[in-house]
Amino acid sequence: MAQHFSLAACDVVGFDLDHTLCRYNLPESALLIYNSFAQFLVKEKGYDKELLTVTPEDWDFCCKGLALDLEDGNFIKLADNGTVLRASHGTKMMAPEALAEEYGGKEWKHFMSDAGMACRSGKYYFYDNYFDLPGALLCARVVDSLSKRNNGQKTFDFWKDIVAGIQHNYKMSAFKENCGIYFPEIKRDPGRYLHTCPESVKKWLQQLKNAGKILLLITSSHSDYCRLLCEYILGNDFTDLFDIVITNALKPGFFSHSPSQRPFWTLENDEEQEALPSLDKPGWYSQGNAVHLYELLKKMTGKNEPKVVYFGDSMHSDIFPARHYSNWETVLILEELRGDRDAKPEESEPLEKKGKYEDWKIQKTHCFIHGRVKESVLTALLQFQVLKQ
Repeated sequence: MAQHFSLAACDVVGFDLDHTLCRYNLPESALLIYNSFAQFLVKEKGYDKELLTVTPEDWDFCCKGLALDLEDGNFIKLADNGTVLRASHGTKMMAPEALAEEYGGKEWKHFMSDAGMACRSGKYYFYDNYFDLPGALLCARVVDSLSKRNNGQKTFDFWKDIVAGIQHNYKMSAFKENCGIYFPEIKRDPGRYLHTCPESVKKWLQQLKNAGKILLLITSSHSDYCRLLCEYILGNDFTDLFDIVITNALKPGFFSHSPSQRPFWTLENDEEQEALPSLDKPGWYSQGNAVHLYELLKKMTGKNEPKVVYFGDSMHSDIFPARHYSNWETVLILEELRGDRDAKPEESEPLEKKGKYEDWKIQKTHCFIHGRVKESVLTALLQFQVLKQ
């Protein structure tokens, strides 16, 4: 008999931050992320200035579930059996004949069937969240530009410059140093890029605490950026809502790096201070691992196997590793379905075109979308409605 998910049965309720508790104004934040990379490539690495101009139509290229082959510049969308459904070279879609010649209906060479999902490596990059998608568009346009400039270039070596752009704009000290484009702009005008949490969400979080639930916040964002987001969306007293806050969690490694787990670090003025051999008490920490965290949760709940549920928006960083490695219940926040609920059936993508990560089949993963529900506790959670497996 299939097991039923019950939030009331969970002892611990954990949340990711970006695109989960914290909703972004996507048109504005996507353009900001795109510009943070494009300006670096043009000004620091000498790429074509045409990268600085992006049209509304250009964004149609972006969709979750794309994988970029870093050597040949191809973007692919996978079926659930690892075969390539469709592909583009840069932004230029491959014709069926070219697709058949390139991939031949065979399992993609990097497909990880044993893990159940694609992972990142030095040979390809998998795009599955809203922070990544502007980079997918930029990389596709870089491939277009290099192919045009070098008369059909077949292999590419631009990824090192993308990594340099990440380091420049998003390194651990970038927020404090006002480095790059992204953090200075978010600090200057957070209301342009962030949605505050509804009062119903804040009330719901407090109700969870009052009911004896342990509340976690686990984010890969650094401590100073996390603080800015939480103060804006939840208020200056947000720390009262969470028993444990973990920043710079470096997911999915937070869940998957076993048995050589990363230690937790204490924080002072948002800077890491001391590595801890174990986690002994609630508080605000950096890095760490799910194994040591779970030991603390055992002590806090007085249970040998406390039940944990984790809400997140990324299949790669949140949902799959939390379920697969830590055996936590998982809830996927899928914001793009917010617009689909009112769409006409004929406007939806045909089922045969849907890729591996569009038809969610991960066991015991629960998916919420913006909409109307009867259960008050679900209404409070960003007005999401449950899609039962």
